[in-house]
Amino acid sequence: MGRLQDKVALITGGARGIGAETAVLFAAQGATVVIADVLDDVGETTASTNDRISYRHLDVRSEDDWHGVVTAVVKEHGRLDVLVNNAGVDLTKKLSATTLADFEWLISINQIGTFLGMQAVSAASVAAETPCSIVNISSVAGLEGVQNHAAYSATKFAVTGLTKAAAKEWGRYGIRVNSVHPGIIDSPMTEEQFVDPDLRARVERNLPLRRLGQPIDIANMVAFLASDEASYCTGQAFTVDGGVHA
Repeated sequence: MGRLQDKVALITGGARGIGAETAVLFAAQGATVVIADVLDDVGETTASTNDRISYRHLDVRSEDDWHGVVTAVVKEHGRLDVLVNNAGVDLTKKLSATTLADFEWLISINQIGTFLGMQAVSAASVAAETPCSIVNISSVAGLEGVQNHAAYSATKFAVTGLTKAAAKEWGRYGIRVNSVHPGIIDSPMTEEQFVDPDLRARVERNLPLRRLGQPIDIANMVAFLASDEASYCTGQAFTVDGGVHA
């Protein structure tokens, strides 16, 4: 029996990177997994690698999309036990150079997307009178200011706050809500930053564990929080950054 045996999970941003790694791990631990993304070709390819994973198109900015996907998952699988709000975008730009359009783009995906997902899944959970676990992927930038990432940090702080408030509001229904805060992860979101191997080596030398994080490092934490082993964990921020914020 796997840690997530018989659970049904929905993972946004699941086509690649942390989302895809989390989906594969969940499936290996016995879960039925629905990955959702706007990268349809990549998402279909990821899902095709495992019989326990399926793909659905989801623009996290759309309330209608969220309603449609959550309704479809519950109808097809009879339940929805886990939501992983992983979809997100980054922006490296000085605050003084950040446009309103830049800021609104980040808010729409990182913040509003998470908000809509939490609403949709919590409503389904309460209606079905079944508990669930919501795991929101924030960032270490949701715990401290990061230079040249002001807009990104603002949205990730918002995710941290949403997590804590929702945990208090929904605990009575058996809905647990936690956030995971990755440090520097070797993923599609950061690949352009480390094209130069010398830069990567310098960054790694400054990390206590002397390596960049891997998507599986985040997936392992998410799997724990999604499982019954974390049944008394809610409203908490779990940092996975190789010891930078020790």
